[in-house]
Amino acid sequence: MIFAIRPIKLLKALSQSLELTVNKTSQHHWRTAMIAYRIAEYIGMNERTQQALVYAALLHDIGAASDWEERRKLQSFEISNEMHHHAWSGYVLLKNSPQLGFLADYIRHHHDFWDGSSPNGKAGTEIPLISRIIALADRIEVLLQDDVYILDQRRDILTAVRKGSGTVFEPELVGVISEISCQESFWLDLMNANYYTGFFEMFDWGRFRYSIDDMLDIAEVFATIIDRTSQFTAAHSRKVSCLSAFLAQVKGYSEEEIKLMRIAGLMHDLGKLAIPNEILEKNSQLTEQEYAIIKQHTYYTYRLLEQIDGFQMVAEWAAYHHETIDGTGYPFRIGGAGLSLGSRMVAVADVFAALAEDRPYRKPMEFAQLVKVMQSMAECGKIDGSLVKDLFSHKEEIYALLAGIQSKVAV
Repeated sequence: MIFAIRPIKLLKALSQSLELTVNKTSQHHWRTAMIAYRIAEYIGMNERTQQALVYAALLHDIGAASDWEERRKLQSFEISNEMHHHAWSGYVLLKNSPQLGFLADYIRHHHDFWDGSSPNGKAGTEIPLISRIIALADRIEVLLQDDVYILDQRRDILTAVRKGSGTVFEPELVGVISEISCQESFWLDLMNANYYTGFFEMFDWGRFRYSIDDMLDIAEVFATIIDRTSQFTAAHSRKVSCLSAFLAQVKGYSEEEIKLMRIAGLMHDLGKLAIPNEILEKNSQLTEQEYAIIKQHTYYTYRLLEQIDGFQMVAEWAAYHHETIDGTGYPFRIGGAGLSLGSRMVAVADVFAALAEDRPYRKPMEFAQLVKVMQSMAECGKIDGSLVKDLFSHKEEIYALLAGIQSKVAV
């Protein structure tokens, strides 16, 4: 199976997962990409390099996505060497990816200081041009205030940027921003949410042929980010992926369908990036409000994945894992025949993996107790009883699979 996907749509959707907050999605990566592109356009950057710039800008803070405390630091107006931690983490995440690895070095250096005073030690033009542009665009975006009229902010933002010229930022690029900023439209576009979609749609960079293995590679990267949100879920997405694929194999799915099931399992908790670490790791009962926040994660998983060309089925398999047979699940209240077998597989795999894992509020369940809980859920119309039986009848195989995954994560 081949997916004909516009890379800009894929990266834009994945970028949005890095923007999730409790109440909404922010626009930091998108606006940084918009500012970076305007700089590239002004200096006459060739189209191929423009593409790499926009893609890197869309993912530049990927190393901070799992850690809400790190994300909060990045919204500080202060510039410090602490910023380099997430840049390095992003580099490590991407450097071995066949599909995204070409962006790794740009992300690694996007907070390097022009004067060479950063931990990396690079200075001036030793720092990749793409990284230098993102550094400046990122800082301008962070200085934007949504509650202040944008044209009233221009002077203060330019003053702050010019203060860093020659130390933090490349002087020539600061000069470019000074020129571009004379256009009111530059600033108004940044605050016009209706403009964002059209901005990215204008990039006619064609479609790329992604194989299932290519998409698996990208899903693996994001599964790592997702599972780092809590010390208790270090291997959860890969366990759900493995169990879902196992059930698909038992049900006679084709090799391609089994791989699609693996992707769905890896991405099923993508929306969890909207949930603060302190809620995920709370060692006592959640409040009603906290549980309501938890329940939004499957909604975001669906809305993110449905944007990717050819991913509608994967989006449903992944995002419906908290829907129930009796229709009382969340977030879409889909039940009965509306739940495909693939969605039911991910749901059963997720329950099994969660009950068999350590959690802040309990130890892993013994198999006998796990069987009792899941059989009760099946009897009450929450999960598919036939799939529960399939798992239980292969106890030794599935525990061996889970142990193998856990050992790899522990290395």
